[in-house]
Amino acid sequence: MRHRMQDKKLGRSAAHREALMASLVCNLIERKRIRTTLVKAKQARRVAERMVTLGKRGTLAARRRAAAVLHNPEAVRALFADVAPRFEERAGGYTRIVKLGRRNGDGAETAVLEWVGAEPPAPRKKRKQAEGESAAKA
Repeated sequence: MRHRMQDKKLGRSAAHREALMASLVCNLIERKRIRTTLVKAKQARRVAERMVTLGKRGTLAARRRAAAVLHNPEAVRALFADVAPRFEERAGGYTRIVKLGRRNGDGAETAVLEWVGAEPPAPRKKRKQAEGESAAKA
């Protein structure tokens, strides 16, 4: 029975889940925004929030604990140098999940996981408008 168990299994072994979460959080640190399924985003959010809390402590022990979870020295450096200082005054809630809808292939609900305070991406132009503008310029 799974009484009081917090983590979702995601159909993976424990080692695979740990590697998946490390990869998602490293990509979030590097790219500031990632697109994934809603369930994975919710699990990655838990790990990311904990990593920022470690980054705010800034101690050697906190750095080693973050390195043990993330398995990526560059991501740990970026976490402690760039990400954690941005949230120094904030007491929690460092990430945001924005639902995007269902994926065409398998119907999985997708979402964007991003840092709070990250600037929104520039709006995309529709292809028909972009093609019409380029033809008018030529």
